[in-house]
Amino acid sequence: MKLRLKLEMSTLLQKEIRINKILTTNAEQTKALDDPARIKILQILYHKQLATEKIVEEMHKAGYKKATTTIRHHLDVLKESGLIEIVKMKEIRGAVMKYYGTSVRIFGHKLPPNFETEYSKTIADTSIKMEKIIKNISQNTASKMRKKSSKVDTQDPNYDEHVLIEIVNRAMTKVFENNSSTLSKQ
Repeated sequence: MKLRLKLEMSTLLQKEIRINKILTTNAEQTKALDDPARIKILQILYHKQLATEKIVEEMHKAGYKKATTTIRHHLDVLKESGLIEIVKMKEIRGAVMKYYGTSVRIFGHKLPPNFETEYSKTIADTSIKMEKIIKNISQNTASKMRKKSSKVDTQDPNYDEHVLIEIVNRAMTKVFENNSSTLSKQ
């Protein structure tokens, strides 16, 4: 007869994790956002078209003492990820000067620790309204999404959700950009 020892482990911590935000990104963008200097470049380029030298100058003002070659490397990483693009090229004394811009707005604020409880009613009320809007968008774009997803090489069953999130995200961005002064006064 063998004697078995039963080891019991006590649970020291257990917490239910509820999904409360969705971040849409890809591997290249995640890598590009892994450096605070690149995030600062995106913030600097918000609503601006700047040449490398001006970006270097703005970075220095912001406390990032990086060499021009390092900033160029950061610009290349951001460009390859699709977060910035060349928006203008000028010929100046036989050289080509590239101006960069972005269509991405980065928020880097921390929410207050009591955000969830402080805004829970607003979140719940907004969720009900958003559900109706998203169902409407989904119904109106379902056939288009199926056609597009068949052309995209993806096996992700959540692809349609990703497309819907991007539609809502870009629509909200358009609202905020078009009404930024009106919304911030409220």
